[in-house]
Amino acid sequence: MTSLVTIDNVTQTFALQDGGQYVALKDISLEIKEGEFVSLIGHSGCGKSTLLNLLAGLTLATKGGILMDGRQVTSPGPDRMVVFQNYSLLPWQTVRQNIELAVTNVLRHLSREERRELVDKQLKTVGLSTAAEKYPRELSGGMKQRVAIARALAIQPRLLLLDEPFGALDALTRGNLQQQLMQICQEAGVTTVMVTHDVDEALLLSDRVVMLTNGPEAEIGQILNVHLPRPRQRLEVMEHPDYYQLRIELIGFLQQQRRMRERRTAVTAATPAAPSRIATVVRLGYLPGLDIAPLAMAIDSKLFDSSVVQLIPESFADWRRLEDRLVEGGLDMAITSATTPLQLNLGLGNRPGQKRTPWAAITPMTVSRNGNALCLARHFMDQGIGDRASLVEWIQDRDKPFTIGIPQHHGIAELLLRHWLTAGGLNVEEHIVFTMLSPMAMVWALRTGAIDAFCAGRYRVAEAVEDRHGYVLATDLDIWSGHPEKVLTTSEAWAAAHPDALVAICSGLMQAAARCDNSNHRDEMTRVLSQPQWLGTRSGIALTRQFKTGLGDSSPELLRFNQFHADRAHIPNRSEGTWLLTQFSRWGWCPFPTNRQELLALTYRQDICDQALVAAGFQALPAPRSTFALADGIPFNADEPIPYLKTQLQGSAPPMGHAELPAASTRQPVLIPTA
Repeated sequence: MTSLVTIDNVTQTFALQDGGQYVALKDISLEIKEGEFVSLIGHSGCGKSTLLNLLAGLTLATKGGILMDGRQVTSPGPDRMVVFQNYSLLPWQTVRQNIELAVTNVLRHLSREERRELVDKQLKTVGLSTAAEKYPRELSGGMKQRVAIARALAIQPRLLLLDEPFGALDALTRGNLQQQLMQICQEAGVTTVMVTHDVDEALLLSDRVVMLTNGPEAEIGQILNVHLPRPRQRLEVMEHPDYYQLRIELIGFLQQQRRMRERRTAVTAATPAAPSRIATVVRLGYLPGLDIAPLAMAIDSKLFDSSVVQLIPESFADWRRLEDRLVEGGLDMAITSATTPLQLNLGLGNRPGQKRTPWAAITPMTVSRNGNALCLARHFMDQGIGDRASLVEWIQDRDKPFTIGIPQHHGIAELLLRHWLTAGGLNVEEHIVFTMLSPMAMVWALRTGAIDAFCAGRYRVAEAVEDRHGYVLATDLDIWSGHPEKVLTTSEAWAAAHPDALVAICSGLMQAAARCDNSNHRDEMTRVLSQPQWLGTRSGIALTRQFKTGLGDSSPELLRFNQFHADRAHIPNRSEGTWLLTQFSRWGWCPFPTNRQELLALTYRQDICDQALVAAGFQALPAPRSTFALADGIPFNADEPIPYLKTQLQGSAPPMGHAELPAASTRQPVLIPTA
């Protein structure tokens, strides 16, 4: 089916009496196919009817637009008809006359006889032929709604819009009309969008259910594909083996939205924002490496607003100590692995099998993407290991496990290596030992034979290659190009208490990140990173345009090997977070959370990212909802993570369970007066 309707990045705002604005919908993008039945569902105030009015052309979007058959929708038209909950029938006209009025005004090219035949056909379709001469006051609620549907279909629209059409009817009448509507829409082949609060109604009628998050700034939280066979009968649908799982998914989403609203309200009330004109002392932890270049550049160029924040950077030698300090309260925020915020919220420790008390963590921005490489000890080159296939074959033929140094357990480097090696046919659990090492110790461990290989950032890899201790077998561009590498992590309570300070930190990092991606600032970046608190005097070996692999090749130029700003790099993307959760479950670290939407909404704070982007002078853009694929080539759709996970588990059902999210905590800010 081709797309009939395109909703392109639509934002809708309304003016308030105090001069402010209420953002009802934000960055809504959706393709609706010809003949498809789509339901919109969500709590009251999430913008369902607002979106329907935009589709009808009754209102115009503040930003973005809606296309129908490639033409922009700017006003109501006969190709779209709306059926409201309140019927909207003219009380002084009969059933026939109500329908004829629409037909006469729209289909004027038809003869009187043709128009009458059309009206008769619609009356028969909705089962009201015997009531054609009755007035609305003589009809039941269900009959009135059937008249409204007949009137809408009589003008032969391309798009039928239903705004809770059965909400005012009793259960028996509603059930009968749902069945009739389904048959009518299928026979007419009309594309339909319906607003509803009824989960069972949505599943019975729809091809897809679009679930909207809480307002204000409601967005598409999830799209549920309803793969139930047609034609459908209510009882047969309810007996289908997939029905109750789909129902659980819908109800679970709505319950999670309610809990998220309650949580956000509670955190805001319990943690008042810091008073104005007070600079907040921010203790920020990091590990030296090329991927924290934006932090170094922002400090050197004084990009952090000193009237809002006073930044105290603190360097660490290993991730375990940094994470412990963050959770203990010794740090206010840190630049961490992309997996860390989810780990903290789920209570995953920084040692294999370790559990800890869940800690309410958020990430307002991604600091860097890509940047890792797998570096093997140089003697493996002499054994002909030059690609994944030869590595897997060699490991499988040897008696003892292959040891790979990684910066942290449960981190992004370990996940990518597990995925890549498994896609190459290796049983990772049987043949690989992952050893956690400080990045600063990895080259030494490789040189002494304590490990066979390590996965780390470009600086550590460049050291090993430059000193002829190792060579590069693969980079993360070969595994998942554009993956989140480092993110800014802080507590939910700290973010609520210091909104201005957090935006100021993010804004400074974003401005610096844009410079890091700009080749004209390469010399400046080398000068800054050569300072001892960052990388030291050898930083230049990691900043050359050519990526030295140690294989004796031409040293290719890997564009975006370290990506800091381009292509929406900063957005904390929930789709990427969903993939991380599938891998946590795949490797047995935790069950796949049935309340993932709640967990992702707690963790990934694009609202803060958007504020910081605007403050930094950049455009706030939505996170992409498109599918992506890693080294195994299997497309990942964040709306359908379970089928993807089953594929990776050779068809087995993954363990699933409700994730107990951390309680919201409060911590008072450290403030200093400003002049």
